[in-house]
Amino acid sequence: RPVPALGEDESYSLEIDAEGGRLQAPTSLGVLRGLETFGPLLRKEGSGLIVPGVRIDDQPRFPWRGLLLDGARHFMPIEVVKRTLDGMAAVKLNVLHWHLTEDQGWRIEILKYPRLTSVGSCRRETMVEKKFDPYVGDSTRYCGFYTQAEIRDVVAYARSRYVTVVPEIEMPGHSKAALAAYPELACTPGPFEVRTTWGVDEDIFCPSEETFAFLEGVLTEVIGLFPGTYIHIGGDEAPRTRWRASPLAQEVIRREGLRDEHELQSWFIRRIERFLLANGRRLIGWDEILEGGLAPEATVMSWRGTSGGIEAARQGHDVIMTPTSHLYFDYYQGEERFEPLANGGLLPLDRVYAFEPVPDSLTPEQAQHILGAQGNVWTEYLKTPAAVEYMAYPRTLALAEVAWSPREARSWQSFIARLPFALRALDKAGVAYRVPHVEGLEADRLTLTDRVTIRLQTLMPDAEIRYTTDGSDPTRASTPYRRPFALPVNAAGVRVTARAFTKDGRVSAPRAATFTRTTYREAEPEAPGRATGLRYEYYEDTVRRAAAIDRGQPVRTGVVDAIARRGDERPEQYALRLSGWLRVPGDALYEFALSSDDGSTLQIGDRIVVDNDGFHGVEERTGMIALRAGLHAITVRFFQGGGGHDLSLRYRVGAGAWAPVPAEWLVRRP
Repeated sequence: RPVPALGEDESYSLEIDAEGGRLQAPTSLGVLRGLETFGPLLRKEGSGLIVPGVRIDDQPRFPWRGLLLDGARHFMPIEVVKRTLDGMAAVKLNVLHWHLTEDQGWRIEILKYPRLTSVGSCRRETMVEKKFDPYVGDSTRYCGFYTQAEIRDVVAYARSRYVTVVPEIEMPGHSKAALAAYPELACTPGPFEVRTTWGVDEDIFCPSEETFAFLEGVLTEVIGLFPGTYIHIGGDEAPRTRWRASPLAQEVIRREGLRDEHELQSWFIRRIERFLLANGRRLIGWDEILEGGLAPEATVMSWRGTSGGIEAARQGHDVIMTPTSHLYFDYYQGEERFEPLANGGLLPLDRVYAFEPVPDSLTPEQAQHILGAQGNVWTEYLKTPAAVEYMAYPRTLALAEVAWSPREARSWQSFIARLPFALRALDKAGVAYRVPHVEGLEADRLTLTDRVTIRLQTLMPDAEIRYTTDGSDPTRASTPYRRPFALPVNAAGVRVTARAFTKDGRVSAPRAATFTRTTYREAEPEAPGRATGLRYEYYEDTVRRAAAIDRGQPVRTGVVDAIARRGDERPEQYALRLSGWLRVPGDALYEFALSSDDGSTLQIGDRIVVDNDGFHGVEERTGMIALRAGLHAITVRFFQGGGGHDLSLRYRVGAGAWAPVPAEWLVRRP
């Protein structure tokens, strides 16, 4: 079969009635899509099979329906890659984005540069869990790479399932494994070793002629292995520290008439793009390639929210939407203490399904540049195939529907009604998917009364919910949930924990929330001379926890009229402290939702009301507090380590609608 082409006609019509079934399609790919729809319609009844009468006229909304598999941080054997392709094909996903090189390992055989695999494919050990500081390693050498024969086999296997494989070769950053093999490609003399921790490394490719000769040699072999249109070159998280100090890099800036290191990266990417175009390929990069000017024909993969994708589409460039907020499948699916180790963040199934790839801010013409959407399975903390499947499913099912179905045809209630049938198919395939957790215990709750009503539900209609109120994890012997019940609460709090148990022996992760009776926090005395806005303190430092911000010295101070960034902060490794008072209009139980990328906390008085601390992508966490009308001391701490930039605060009272905290509520001393 030829290489699957993005945008190839996949439409089909399927009609089934009492006389039989008819499947019509203009292409063989359309026939396949119709058969993929027909299969799940079959139902066993007695000793035979039945199929409902239907009329379906169908075609995909987007040509790019992708899934990223990271084989660089933790090596995934060929069998796992093929199993991933099988799962993709079953739900009409058509692009496997294969992440092959990283700071922690070079995984693709390049015959011209054998040290990339003899040296770059092995790290001396791997960090244990998230033990960055103090660092703890596992003392176990870790190796693995794909031979060119294995890659050709995977590409052929994918082609037989109408899936295009897009390789990613990282540059100029995330290149420590390559520099360990060929240190002469760096701006400093080295030596270097393959990185054993996760994160962003300051050692990147130097923009020398030797580097470009090397990269063109690598890409020549990559082009020979992957016959599809696109090559992904990364372009993300490339600190310019070494370039600022490098005479060679500064000479390139001077010689080429560039303004700064941002334009130097753009020049770097443009040069690689010219090589790819000359060899019949197109370049894709993460949204950082926008900084300093976008290469003429580059396609942007928007991961730091959707703003990069919006900007690229407005410039006339194609875009794949893959924001951390909705499509990073290495994020937790439930409460962290109940889940296997993951990267951070929280991304439940319903948030994936709620994603809309085409922002409302784009014109119809600009919207045509949105090629589609992609989910990403990064493997920093996913060591096994089972761990990958647990994180990928059932979220991949939601992604597939988002990327295929028209916006107006999607329905969450319809999706969850069909979900049990889809999960049974995963059972038959032996997929180690995550059983959806019990709904109704999303966050700890405060109450001003002595009892609350507990309402629980599960997305699995044949599952039984069992719960506890003593802090223990439920077992099959715990109290079954039959209907909503009244729970007495006190100032110490009562913790409700629930799990779903299926008839075939599967069990969901626990879900828990603490319900606590509270009292009002009294308002602080009014004082003359107060003005609107909060004190803004800006720090330029590497911070890992929000509390550490207080130990630093601000670079500058000012005033802001919202819980937000000013917008003039540097790209990474900075922190903010916003402080003053919050003047609330009435006695009420207030709920606050703090969103950030990376960590943040909301403190009212001496209490941390919302704890959204730590390194993570865009994540929103909530907290409650009962406040009397008037002034209450407030401090918001936020730090950004690298990647996206997000900070916002919303509130609501009772079951009311969420709204931004009004500017007139924010008060400071002049």
